[in-house]
Amino acid sequence: MTGLLVTADPTTCVTSCMCVYRAPEVFDQDDDGLVVVLDARPPAELHDAVRRAARGCPTQSITLTDQPL
Repeated sequence: MTGLLVTADPTTCVTSCMCVYRAPEVFDQDDDGLVVVLDARPPAELHDAVRRAARGCPTQSITLTDQPL
């Protein structure tokens, strides 16, 4: 069984907010509007939303890795 590991690079983030709109349980923004990962190992029911958020990131600042649980 695998889980999803979510990482984000705030140095390439352009504050589009797409990740927050698509997966607010997993992503937020700091005071400067840069991406913050709230849950690096989200539950399976959020994986589709997290994948949509990663695909929608205009700078591909979000990385998803399948990891064993």
